[in-house]
Amino acid sequence: MTKIAIFASGSGSNAENIITNFRNNDHISVEHIFCNRPDAYVIKRAKYLDIPCTIFDKVDLYQSNNILSALNNLNIDYVVLAGFLWLVPNNLVEQFPNRIINIHPALLPNYGGKGMYGMNVHKAIIENKETESGITIHFVNNKYDEGNIIFQAKCSLNDKDTPESLAEKIHKLEQKHFPAVIQQIIEK
Repeated sequence: MTKIAIFASGSGSNAENIITNFRNNDHISVEHIFCNRPDAYVIKRAKYLDIPCTIFDKVDLYQSNNILSALNNLNIDYVVLAGFLWLVPNNLVEQFPNRIINIHPALLPNYGGKGMYGMNVHKAIIENKETESGITIHFVNNKYDEGNIIFQAKCSLNDKDTPESLAEKIHKLEQKHFPAVIQQIIEK
């Protein structure tokens, strides 16, 4: 059984999608959610979905081996970032080479980096009058959004699109592709 831990900071819609997609899988299991915001809705989703959840802070992640130890104790094989906004520290990147997977709401290398997440990305894309956007699923390294690209999916934009309408298009791409790409990576 391949075990996944999900790191999330927000509502958890991608986390829920991943959990439900692997719920009855005989080879892949979501074992745990790690969350860095005690008020994040993903915590309620974890409870509803009966997935254990650990809430942690910057000291746990950056100044100790608490999170790394927890992952090792759970025998986690892959870490999936589903709306996790902090930079992953070197100790995790080194422990899980090419086994930390992130999704970004734009076509990297454009619109990536620190502070480029969620509506910040969508607003920038609309302001720049781009004709397409999409999602990028990539491996995580020790820099924001610079790991090797695994998969991209595109959507077209027109002059009537708003950051909100673009967010809806991106969400549909995330829901459609993220679990399938995770499964392909694991089954390689």
